[in-house]
Amino acid sequence: MKQDLIIIAGPTAVGKTDISINLAREINGEIISADSMQIYRYMDIGSAKISETEMKGIKHHLIDVIDPSEEFSVSDFYEKATEAIKDISSRGKTPILAGGTGLYINSLIYNYAFAKADKDEEYRNYLVNLAEEKGNEYVHSLLKDKDKEAYNRLYPNDLKRVIRALEVYKTTGKTLSEINSEVDVYDIPYNITYFVLNMDREKLYDRINLRVDIMLEKGLLNEVINLRKMGYNSSMQSMKGIGYKEILQYLEGDITLEDAIYLIKKGSRNYAKRQLTWFRKDKRTIWINKDEFKSDNEILDFMIDSINGKNIIK
Repeated sequence: MKQDLIIIAGPTAVGKTDISINLAREINGEIISADSMQIYRYMDIGSAKISETEMKGIKHHLIDVIDPSEEFSVSDFYEKATEAIKDISSRGKTPILAGGTGLYINSLIYNYAFAKADKDEEYRNYLVNLAEEKGNEYVHSLLKDKDKEAYNRLYPNDLKRVIRALEVYKTTGKTLSEINSEVDVYDIPYNITYFVLNMDREKLYDRINLRVDIMLEKGLLNEVINLRKMGYNSSMQSMKGIGYKEILQYLEGDITLEDAIYLIKKGSRNYAKRQLTWFRKDKRTIWINKDEFKSDNEILDFMIDSINGKNIIK
């Protein structure tokens, strides 16, 4: 028997949180966060982390699981999310994966062998140090002779994925493409119902800009100041997230606060665009244009009808 898994994805600020909670309440579900920033402790405002009050009694998993100084890979997410799915299901509840980090989602719904490939912490640290010494472009160039497909597909600044591709090649002797060509990528242990929320692009951008303004009102600046006092800095994976890296640049005197706010909004809008492009690649998705519904309740009814068609409600 395959495990039932519901997915609620979409771009930043589209409204995934409220809908996922309402759905969980209706179908006896628990939520697994698929957000690459909400995994970090102390990073609440800039990650738009859900509060305990906002959870409305629905248990959430993979929030506040590591310190900002720690590295967290796709394979780490895969392991922790798989454990959460088993735990939720063992208690007779339905797991709901909700978030906008496409790599995290894909690690569960594609049979990607590389996500489970062994880690080589020593080699990974060597590459991180090499990037600091010689630049991201140099580390990216190492892929050219080892994994040409990954070299052409990945950007130099996507250092985390570049390093993972090199690490996979070192530990397996094979490229990412070679590994995944050996398996059926759709052979997964889940029956998925995969929703993607969307809305009019201008409305979405307005929501993103407003969200940034609200973050600043809630104290994003002080949050980053406190993180710096705790010893977290721009070299860490966590502090390279949108909202944090720009405020750090301001605090370090590289840009003005006005410039930082502009860059956060611009970066968030560009990220939303990339997210939509990512989710369109998967033909299993059920797209929900929020503008075509009168309310979130109508969206909820549509979701439940879709789920009922697969007979997966507990």
